[in-house]
Amino acid sequence: MALVTDLLTRIAGTVDRYGMVRPGQQVGVAVSGGADSVCLLHCLLLLAPRWDLRLHVLHLDHHLRGEESRQDAEFVRRVAAELGLPVTVGQADPGSSAENLEQAARQARLAFFREAVAAGTVDRVALGHTRSDQAETVLFRFLRGSGSAGLAGIRPVTRDGLIRPLIEIDRADVEQFLRARSLPWREDSSNASERFARNRIRHRLMPLLVREWNPAMARTLAHTADWAEAEESYWEEELDRLSAGRLLERDGAVLLHAPSLATLPKAAARRLIRRAMERAKGDLRGVDFDHVEQVLHMAAGEQGHGHVAIPGLEAVRSFEWLRLARRSGARPAVPYCMPAVVPGTIWPPGSALAISLELIEKPETFEGWESVYNSGMGCLDWRHLSSPLELRSWKPGDRYQPSGSSGIEKIKTLFQRARIPVWERRGWPVLWGGEAIVWARRFGPSALVAADSSSSIILRVRELEAR
Repeated sequence: MALVTDLLTRIAGTVDRYGMVRPGQQVGVAVSGGADSVCLLHCLLLLAPRWDLRLHVLHLDHHLRGEESRQDAEFVRRVAAELGLPVTVGQADPGSSAENLEQAARQARLAFFREAVAAGTVDRVALGHTRSDQAETVLFRFLRGSGSAGLAGIRPVTRDGLIRPLIEIDRADVEQFLRARSLPWREDSSNASERFARNRIRHRLMPLLVREWNPAMARTLAHTADWAEAEESYWEEELDRLSAGRLLERDGAVLLHAPSLATLPKAAARRLIRRAMERAKGDLRGVDFDHVEQVLHMAAGEQGHGHVAIPGLEAVRSFEWLRLARRSGARPAVPYCMPAVVPGTIWPPGSALAISLELIEKPETFEGWESVYNSGMGCLDWRHLSSPLELRSWKPGDRYQPSGSSGIEKIKTLFQRARIPVWERRGWPVLWGGEAIVWARRFGPSALVAADSSSSIILRVRELEAR
C-alpha cells in the first residue's frame, strides 16, 4: 500500500508541477495494453477525483502484428469496460517498411490522439512515457548527433494537448505497481526485436552503461532532458522576437534574410535556421548539425548565391535571401501564354498576382493628369500598340528597352540589377504586342509605347492580389 501511495504522490506532483490538467477536463488515456499504459490508466483513475477528471480510453490498432494486435485491442476494450470507462479504438495501417515502421506507427498514433483533441472528444491525451523512455530517447538522439534542442527529449506537456504524467517514474516502478495490485498487461513481441534502434539501446546499451559507467544513468539522462527543455522554452520566446524581419513564410516556403542572420550570435543564428527548417519541412527528422552549419555558412558568405541539399528540403540563396522549401513541393517553372483581352483581368497559372488591363481616355482638361500616366510605371499609349496582345511568362533571352532606359536590356540583367531572387522569377509576366515586349512586371512599359502627355487613350497595367 505504501508503494502505491508513494507512486501516486509522485505522479500527482508531476501533473501539478507541469500544469498538465485543469479541473473538470476530459482526459484521453492512450492505452496500448502494455505495462506503462495500463499503469497510467489505473493511476489516473485513482487520481481523477483530485482534479475532477473524466477519463476516456484511446487505443489505435496498427494491424502490425496480426492476431496479436487484435488481441491487444480486445484487451483494452475489456479493461475499459471493467473500469466503466468509454473507449475509442481507431484503425491504422502505417505500412510494412521495416526501416520506417517504428516512425510511421508513432506518427499514426500522434495523428489519432490529435484528432481526438481537435474533435472535442477529449481536452488532453495522457501518454505512458516513463523516465526510462526519456533516458533512452536522450541517448538515442545524442548518438544521432542532435543538438541541445533534441536533447530536450520527450516533452512533459506539448502545445497540441499531449501530457505525460509518468515522465518522472521509472519502468521498474511501473511493474512494481502492477504486481502489487495484481493487474494484468500485454507484452508487445516487437519490443524484443533488435531491428529497432530503440530496442538495441534498451536491451544492450543502457544496461552496459548502468553496469560499467553510472548506476543512475537513467536519472542523469532525464536531468539532461530537464535542463535542455528549460533552455528550449527560453529560446522559443527569444526566437519569436528574433524572427521579426528575418524569417518570412511565403507560398509554402520559408525565407531567411541572410545579412541580418549573419549579424546574430552563432547560437541564435543556428536556432533560427532550425526553426526555419522545421517550419518548411514540418519536422526535423534527418536534419543534423552539418546541415545547419552549411546553411549558416551560405548565409555568411559574400557570394549572393548558393544551394544546400537537406533531407526533404532544399535551401537556396539568391542575393539577400535564403529560401527553404520542401523538395516535393517545389513548383517547376510552367511557361504560359494567354490572350490579353482589353479591358480585362488575367490570372497567370500558379501565380500569386493578377494583371489588370484598363483603358483610360484622357479628358480635354484635367489638372494633375501626369500623375495618372506616371504612377506605377504601367501606362502605355494605346495608339502605338498592335493587336492582339498576349500575356506570357518571360523566357531566357527576352529583352526590351524599358521607358527611361538608355538602351535595350535583357530581362535577366534587369532581374540581377533589381536583386530579384531566382525563385521569384518563375512565371514572371511580360506583355507581348505584335513583335516585341511592350511591358514587363516591375520594369514597366517599353520606351516605344510608353504613355506621355500627348497620349489620348492610355492602357493602364496594374498588379492585383491573387484570388
